Amino acid sequence: MASPEGMTLQRPAGKSLLTMKAIQIHEHGDLDQLRFHDLPDPEAGPGQVLVRVKACSLNHLDLWVRQGIPGMQIPLPRIPGSDVSGVVEQIGDGVTRFSEEDQVVVAPGLSCGACAPCSSGSDNQCRSYRLLGLLVDGGCADRIAVPERNLFLKPPKLTFPEAAAVPLVFMTAWNMLVNRADVQAGETALIHAGGSGLGSAAIQIAKMLHVRVLTTVGSTRKVALAEELGADAVINYEETDFAQEVLRLTDRRGVDVVIEHIGPSVFERSLLCMARNGRLVTCGATTGPNAAFDLRHLFSRQLSIVGSYMGSLGDLSECLDRLDQGRLRPVVDQVYPFEDIQNAHRYVQERRNFGKVVLSME
Repeated sequence: MASPEGMTLQRPAGKSLLTMKAIQIHEHGDLDQLRFHDLPDPEAGPGQVLVRVKACSLNHLDLWVRQGIPGMQIPLPRIPGSDVSGVVEQIGDGVTRFSEEDQVVVAPGLSCGACAPCSSGSDNQCRSYRLLGLLVDGGCADRIAVPERNLFLKPPKLTFPEAAAVPLVFMTAWNMLVNRADVQAGETALIHAGGSGLGSAAIQIAKMLHVRVLTTVGSTRKVALAEELGADAVINYEETDFAQEVLRLTDRRGVDVVIEHIGPSVFERSLLCMARNGRLVTCGATTGPNAAFDLRHLFSRQLSIVGSYMGSLGDLSECLDRLDQGRLRPVVDQVYPFEDIQNAHRYVQERRNFGKVVLSME
């Protein structure tokens, strides 16, 4: 049975010197599939760093890993969790950039580090690219061993929960806006789901780049929070047709850029409210994998549909620099104790969060 609201999992008592506590999913299903297990401690191999996990944030991906993703075989059992911050506990042979007790942020994408895309700074295009917590074990554990190239020093002003709220959503939003959309100062962007982790990061990056931001949210509470974050106009899609409102707000010109990860429920209407030569960048399919639209809207107004997947190590570095400068900030809605992972999943599943939900191991 899933733990009811307000209750937590029982973390197994005690710990030998050779085991750690970890959440492991053995079968896809409901919240009761999130269970503590004693597992062997990982070790730092050559070129690797062992990180003592301090915080791990949730993404919608974690819900899909637990529930199962149609058409994808996820190796089970699996430790979920893509976004990690922590402290270096052990360094492997050949590691030169980090020392024990360094406070770090972990980049969630693993790549070979040697192919042409990796060598040219496009590691997210590596053919062996894998995400922590999806096809390989992730950060919902006491410790995790990762390649040295996947580590960045934590900006000192960020807490561990704040740092864990950064990697996946900020590097993805940066890649979508800067690299894929090539957004320019003075343009107008529609950012869907402004209350999501990705949306809240994208709003900030777009405003930093002097872009006019329109965003959609699903509640009155989130309208106010998106406005506080800097959005120029916030549309409650539960009360208003977002496409008609976008056209009204732009004097029927439409937006230059659409940032979306929702899929079929918004796809065609997003095209309808785009300006000529507009770019729609998509990185997800929350409402399903199959989108249908009238091709005439695409070619007659010379629109572009662009795919985006994650971001590079360089993208994350750019975001961390600006977080350190105070030009961007993590948006943390709730911090749950690690033992309360079921309720943390429930909170995200019910779409109550604005920004990120984080598990704290401290």
